[in-house]
Amino acid sequence: QVQLVESGGGSVQAGGSLRLSCTASVYLACMAWFRQTPGKGREGVATIYDGRSYYGDSVKGRFTISRDNAEKSVYLQMNGLSPEDTGMYYCVAGSGGRCSLAPMMSAVFDYWGQGTQVTVSS
Repeated sequence: QVQLVESGGGSVQAGGSLRLSCTASVYLACMAWFRQTPGKGREGVATIYDGRSYYGDSVKGRFTISRDNAEKSVYLQMNGLSPEDTGMYYCVAGSGGRCSLAPMMSAVFDYWGQGTQVTVSS
């Protein structure tokens, strides 16, 4: 059984920062963050695979994804947060394969965490 556990969510003022963390029970080559927001529904935030990072257009320049393979962890540094970033953030993972071809497609990821809430107030 593969388990993903997120942490680091919370409430922050607009313009503030948060750092999300996710720890997996096993090593997985392709890891990413998705979010569920009232305005856009489910969307890919950032993916990291084979040393490369991919970002959704709405977060480019503000968010940074990184990972620590030894710790089987992935992180999301979020800067310059706005109320539009409010939502549930999910750590997701897959074994690879199609990850490089479709890094923002949810079908690529077989495992999902329980989510961590991010709330940005004006």
